[in-house]
Amino acid sequence: MSEIKISAADVKKLRDQTGAGMMDCKKALNESGGDFEAAIAYLRKKGQKVANKRADREAKEGVVIAKVSGDHKNGVVIKLSSETDFVAKNQDFIDLAQEIANIAITNMPADKDAMLALDFGGGMTVGDKVIERSGVIGEKIELANFETLSADMVVSYIHMGFKAGVILGLNKSGDFEQAGRDVAMQVAAMKPLAVDKDGIDSSVVEKEIEIGKEQARAQGKPEAMLEKIAMGKLGKFYKENTLMNQVFVKDSKSTVAQYLQSLDKDLTVTDFKHVTLG
Repeated sequence: MSEIKISAADVKKLRDQTGAGMMDCKKALNESGGDFEAAIAYLRKKGQKVANKRADREAKEGVVIAKVSGDHKNGVVIKLSSETDFVAKNQDFIDLAQEIANIAITNMPADKDAMLALDFGGGMTVGDKVIERSGVIGEKIELANFETLSADMVVSYIHMGFKAGVILGLNKSGDFEQAGRDVAMQVAAMKPLAVDKDGIDSSVVEKEIEIGKEQARAQGKPEAMLEKIAMGKLGKFYKENTLMNQVFVKDSKSTVAQYLQSLDKDLTVTDFKHVTLG
């Protein structure tokens, strides 16, 4: 089939719509006889072929983006994964992740499937766009994680280089944004399992108690003392692994709970979502 005449303006228009390379856009338009919808479908199919071919590859690199709505009532955190750090550091890839996060915060979809089904523009869903970019870049790209959170006040924190993101809810609105950000940074640094001990799964608690008993037994402690010793170890576990009971990284004399209460006696964290690469 001979090439039809494709203008530079048409190639640019398709590139602006899809983000695909100039040569890819020119080929897509030529293969589709200059039909834009068919050209977009062509690029999407190419992306799907790449995605299918590399489905078994690990996409452990990428970027994590956390965003909060203008009224600070809603937050989202997404992880857009790639195979290589080279792609993750590309500005077009970061911009795509930012755009997906913007769509998420505008729509607050219920789950990842709903997120992928949202309109991206240019006749594509978010899922279509991710697949298309796989074709453009030539490696596996996926929306690997997606979390939302709503509260009286939501704050966000993105760790340096987009390696991790946190959204955190407070039970009060007001002049608490910096405080919330500091606590969100604590989540990124100390990786708590839950807000407080009520958020720890009962199976985890039972396991920690059994581990405590076995450790005490191995040290030759009397059987009658094992339960008390194990509960003491459980208290230490809560201090290390629940956010409100952790030592506040910015003030070692206070727990996170005490720090928040120093600002407002009723201020507390309602929930958090922590997403990391890897």
